[in-house]
Amino acid sequence: MCGIAGEIRFDGHDADVAAVARINEAMHRRGPDGSGVHAMGRAAFGHRRLKILDLSECGAQPMVDNELGLTTVFNGLIYNFAELKEELQGHGYRFFSTTDTEVLVKAFHKWGPACVERFLGMFAFAILDRDTGVLTLGRDRLGIKPLYYTQNANRLRFASGLPALLEGGEVDTSIDKVALHHYMSFHSVVPAPHTILNGVRKLPPATVRTVQPDGTFSDHVYWRPEHVRRPEFAGMSSADWRDAVLAALRLAVKRRMVADVPVGVLLSGGLDSSLVVGLLAQEGQRGLKTFSVGFHATAGETGDEFEYSDLVAREFGTDHQQILVDPHRLLPAVDEAITAMAEPMVSHDCVAFYLLSQEVSKSVTVVQSGQGADEVFAGYSWYPPLAEVPRDQGPVEYAKVFTDRPHAELAHILEPDWLLDHDPSRAFIREHFAMPGAETTLDAALRMDSTIMLVDDPVKRVDNMTMAWGLEARVPFLDHELVELAAACPPELKLAHGGKGVLKEAARGNIPDGVIDRPKGYFPVPAIRHLEGAFLDRVRDAVTDPVAKARGLVRSDWLEAMLADPNTARTNLGSNALWQVALLEMWLQERGI
Repeated sequence: MCGIAGEIRFDGHDADVAAVARINEAMHRRGPDGSGVHAMGRAAFGHRRLKILDLSECGAQPMVDNELGLTTVFNGLIYNFAELKEELQGHGYRFFSTTDTEVLVKAFHKWGPACVERFLGMFAFAILDRDTGVLTLGRDRLGIKPLYYTQNANRLRFASGLPALLEGGEVDTSIDKVALHHYMSFHSVVPAPHTILNGVRKLPPATVRTVQPDGTFSDHVYWRPEHVRRPEFAGMSSADWRDAVLAALRLAVKRRMVADVPVGVLLSGGLDSSLVVGLLAQEGQRGLKTFSVGFHATAGETGDEFEYSDLVAREFGTDHQQILVDPHRLLPAVDEAITAMAEPMVSHDCVAFYLLSQEVSKSVTVVQSGQGADEVFAGYSWYPPLAEVPRDQGPVEYAKVFTDRPHAELAHILEPDWLLDHDPSRAFIREHFAMPGAETTLDAALRMDSTIMLVDDPVKRVDNMTMAWGLEARVPFLDHELVELAAACPPELKLAHGGKGVLKEAARGNIPDGVIDRPKGYFPVPAIRHLEGAFLDRVRDAVTDPVAKARGLVRSDWLEAMLADPNTARTNLGSNALWQVALLEMWLQERGI
């Protein structure tokens, strides 16, 4: 787990090594254990290292293989690297380290860009071929690891974080109006390739980009779950599906135990993380470290789920740490979490994950997390209403239950200069629902959420907040083989028992029934959901700052009404509408934009 950076020139000039060094240094929290910059004439690569595998200097990056003529920087982990290494050794390749990075290099040399189809894991990488001058960029199937870039006619730069690219200079920081529309429609999700800034883009998940020496490029999307009923699963009973899901999840959890350092679990007390703990215990993990975070109640809303996390910790005898956040830490953590965001993310969970990661990083370097189960196994409240919707009406009904507000409502919030005469967000939904596969409306919604919305909300949130403390988070529910299995599972089995039915059945006998049968919980940070006192003052300062007024994003009459009554107006999914606007402004101001 690391941060990667680089520049490649298309105009015959040498790469700006100093700019790459600045970009690289801006990611020091992603990789506090080591740093390297390697210049190669028209290209330069940078890397920040968090030591997980091969703690020796043999695992340092950028990794240069002079014999093969390849140089790479890599962020992530290939869980099946040992098996691939053995296969490559059978083809005559020699290894000098025990890292998965070197396996990536040799695999790319042997199989070319198609090597990604053999990888089980999370990754973002860049590989430069010395002899051809071709740059290859790749990203894992579910977008667990980020890859941002900025490109013009003269050069391309890339990095693991958007703010790091700004440190390189010469980036167009004007706001992308389409991205702004998505932000205000999809509760801050801005799907790839867009970001909130016109000058920065992100490589989509499951994509390999091949960049020629003149800057032209081609993309290959190498994976997409179909969400159809597959012939090989015909005739399976609900018990068969239960057993198949449990076996696939058990394997996914086992794969993510690979490390040369201790592995813990972020234990929220919900079904998903509790099941991860239970399966790890069954794999023989003893003295497993688990961590839960909670906050003081505000406006009558509880701020912790310790009752359930304690139940799981007792059941499996984990070395459990209950972290109750002092209220005085919360306000400073808001700004610190915003600093850690690669892009503005409105979820108050960000602050929770940030503070949790701070404490967890004192004990372990790697954790497993339950993120992704709701999108993969249909755990959210907006899925059941879609079950009986005809396929051709799917986009309209999905937009009703999922988007923050109708398109027309933006005219009451944004200043006229930022409004569009069309609705790109609902057009985006229609485009994805029209793709082949996904037999039912629910299938199409789950495909969109698990491959698009999940990537740029929960997954990005976990990556950003854990990596801010040099902590690697692994997400077994996003094992791509498990995702493929869940995509093929009949929708009614996923919707059973109030959602995630097949997963709940798989959990029976493996974790306490009290966790399985509890009402669905969330990661609450009440002080942000109910803005008052110092938190409301912080919001007011941001949205009334002269910089905000000069930017002119938000209508003054809407803003005045919101500040007078900050907690009544909610989005369709119940988020605080004022916080959504304020968070964007605070993020822009933090970046000096």
